[in-house]
Amino acid sequence: MTIATGSTVSIEYTLTLENKEVIDTNVGGEPLTYVQGSSQIIPGLESALTGMKVGDTKQVKVDPEDGYGPLIKEAIVEVDAEQLPPNTREVNAHVQAQGPDGQILRGQVTELKDDKAIIDFNHPLAGKTLFFDVKVLDIQ
Repeated sequence: MTIATGSTVSIEYTLTLENKEVIDTNVGGEPLTYVQGSSQIIPGLESALTGMKVGDTKQVKVDPEDGYGPLIKEAIVEVDAEQLPPNTREVNAHVQAQGPDGQILRGQVTELKDDKAIIDFNHPLAGKTLFFDVKVLDIQ
């Protein structure tokens, strides 16, 4: 059996960036299980797994457009620091805001200057090329 649309697939993976920094791995833990073709994992990884069999391994490079998207400059905003809760007025603090359509946006304070805070609402992996080492464990 090979991975095709509708297959329930279990994989083991390690995700690294170009600098070889390991961002995430499930090796030695629970497998990642998803349904092929249902957009449950990033598109670049999903398409690269098509046709693989149980036991197959593969190294997959995913460009930003097929991963978490490009870095969107408009998603980096400057606000008055006093608008932030006191416990989030520091670099690397995580904040939430409500978007124009009522959706919850998650961001990270990347810089403080004078009475302003710079918040990045991009996904932390936006704009980054991703490298996956993948092993197919099961296909249903």
